[in-house]
Amino acid sequence: MGVDVSHASADSADRELLVEVGWEVCSQLGGIYTVLRSKAPAMVAEYGDRYYMVGPYHEQSAAMEFEELDPDQVVGPTLAALRSEGIGCRFGRWLVTGRPKVVLLNCRATAAELNALRHRWWQEHGIGLPGGDAEANDAIVFGRLVARFLEVLAERGGARRIVAHFHEWQGAMALPELRRRGLAVATVFTTHATLLGRYLCAANADFYGRLDALDPEAESGRLGIHHRWCMERAAAQAADVFTTVSNITASEAERLLGRQADLALPNGLNVEKFAALHEFQNLHARYKAKINDFVRGHFGPSYAFDLDKTLYFFLAGRYEYRNKGLDLFIESLSRLNHLLCSTDSEVTVVAFIITKAAFRSINGSVLEDHFRCEELRVACAE
Repeated sequence: MGVDVSHASADSADRELLVEVGWEVCSQLGGIYTVLRSKAPAMVAEYGDRYYMVGPYHEQSAAMEFEELDPDQVVGPTLAALRSEGIGCRFGRWLVTGRPKVVLLNCRATAAELNALRHRWWQEHGIGLPGGDAEANDAIVFGRLVARFLEVLAERGGARRIVAHFHEWQGAMALPELRRRGLAVATVFTTHATLLGRYLCAANADFYGRLDALDPEAESGRLGIHHRWCMERAAAQAADVFTTVSNITASEAERLLGRQADLALPNGLNVEKFAALHEFQNLHARYKAKINDFVRGHFGPSYAFDLDKTLYFFLAGRYEYRNKGLDLFIESLSRLNHLLCSTDSEVTVVAFIITKAAFRSINGSVLEDHFRCEELRVACAE
């Protein structure tokens, strides 16, 4: 069982370590990356050198976002012990605002190791995991490594209290193990949206309309994600403190995961960075000019419209057609287009959908159009 830090003395609080764990630390997959990256400056300002982030080591993303350094005195002995056990781990800083200290764990495992780990999950937690689910396999390997890291840190980190904050089920599979073994680590689990809820919404189900009547076990089985649902539920049940990001998500989690959220912690915006409005006005003008150049080159050969009477709309998010509102955005554009045409409006709307989807290469004809447009611009300038 975890430890109660609510009545910690001022002296112990000065020594308290906060370890934030997420699958998207130094590796962008979806929105949790933005959550972790954007909150890092505030956490570093609050905790200073007592704040650490932990994530999986991905060579490609680490090369761009991670600066490897010699371990500090707090986690150095822990990492040395892990390396002596054959666990690959790296220490450094995330190259984002705030430059938080980061531990990255190598999650590569052999087939035999995975089989043994899945067997342990069945024996110790009663959750059967299929061999073909790579994401679930990665999650339990990462969870085992995080649990071991926290165990050794608790042993070798001095008389320091440790609070570990986990995000989403992929990054939280250490929680059932920490609970089972009763390690002296206070734990927090935040779900930003339940796994089953995402699948049901993507399937176009009347999710919130029938939430109270849903059978989570039956629905997860029908959708082929029963083991993942069990993993997420185990994380929610094992944490000392369970939080969500909204009251709506709290209701969803209570029904689907069987635990009422202790707190709703809404995501926030750092409004301080918008204080110097003149700087942002200059940036706005500069970047709009770049967008104008792109639009001129992309649409110029086929369409003619006045860029001074053009509005740019943007939608960004994970490539989930219904969950992220791409369907509503496209439908609204259709209705807006009909309205503009029926009123003979001179306004043109250019809409950008920014998401991460599979692609092969840049369209060569588009590049040619841009080059021609640039040549014309240079010729006119001369």
